[in-house]
Amino acid sequence: MTTPTSPIQDTAVLGRSAPVRHSTTSTHLLEVTDLKVQFPTADGLVSAVSGMSYSVDLGKTMAIVGESGSGKSVSSLAVLGLHNPKRTLMSGSIKLDGTEIIGLSEDKLRRLRSNVAAMIFQDPQSALHPFYKVGDQIAEAYSEHHDVSKAKARARAVEMLDRVGIPNPLRRSKQYPHEFSGGMRQRAMIALGLVNDPKLLIADEPTTALDVTVQAQILDLLNDLQKEFGSAIVLITHDLAVVAEVADDVLVMYGGRCVESGTVHEVLAAPRHPYTWGLLSSVPTLGSEGTELHAIRGAPPSLISLPTGCSFHPRCDFASRVPEGLCSSVLPELSPRPGQSEHPIRCHLTTPADIYEDEVASTIG
Repeated sequence: MTTPTSPIQDTAVLGRSAPVRHSTTSTHLLEVTDLKVQFPTADGLVSAVSGMSYSVDLGKTMAIVGESGSGKSVSSLAVLGLHNPKRTLMSGSIKLDGTEIIGLSEDKLRRLRSNVAAMIFQDPQSALHPFYKVGDQIAEAYSEHHDVSKAKARARAVEMLDRVGIPNPLRRSKQYPHEFSGGMRQRAMIALGLVNDPKLLIADEPTTALDVTVQAQILDLLNDLQKEFGSAIVLITHDLAVVAEVADDVLVMYGGRCVESGTVHEVLAAPRHPYTWGLLSSVPTLGSEGTELHAIRGAPPSLISLPTGCSFHPRCDFASRVPEGLCSSVLPELSPRPGQSEHPIRCHLTTPADIYEDEVASTIG
């Protein structure tokens, strides 16, 4: 049986040409090491992120993917120090432009936000204040970090609205968020995020609830702005087609843990973890009309009471390939599999790649 082709390969080109960098240093702009984020609740301790590690360089895009509740957004909020320290337990290390985030005072965090890193939130309708004009909100974000007059701040807001492709930016800057379409609100959020020229932009589901045409426009805009500013992007998404189009590297999360990571070509063209294969096999492709999609059985685990061993084993169709009880009792390390791939996965499977892929091919038809 021939080696199966990743469903994503039929819908997008894997990988991109690297944009121009603004830095020649060898250190990472963002380096997350063994990050743990927990929330004490009346029902128990929610382990939202457990031992997450990754790095992002200037000019590169890291995509973090997974089902809802896998810990994607929690990890990105931690990068900007947006969790309430009185209600959150955090450990590990988050170094942003050489500064350790965990334990940093609120004043220093505020100075880092926007100047070094900014975030595009998932729902611009709720992220933008409904009672303030769009231009005033962008101008305020700029004047907060620059000693400029109100006139210069407003001019900067109009400039940013124009840069993100909003027509008649001067007139639009005087309008309220409800007067913008969904795509225009998302563009305004991008303008708000980029107004202080941050080195890192975190985009949390930036194309959610937008039609396909507008999605493509937003993705093209992010790509163009990244080339212009040379910034790094952390993209939080569940859309693998988006990942294939814009990302350089991919981190797949499940149950608060990374289960597979690597370049977009390694992970999407040659996935090795059963969960990643499950995500890919549930993506429809061109020419697949009438073909049954194979969704992952079961539901994501509770982050209060994760399964012992590998968190994915209750839903995994390949747990029977390893010694009985291993998947349910021992948490696998995140490491490469010799003879299969160089990129790391968190799995006990040691089956040669060609046999494993043949079996996955038969599973997904």
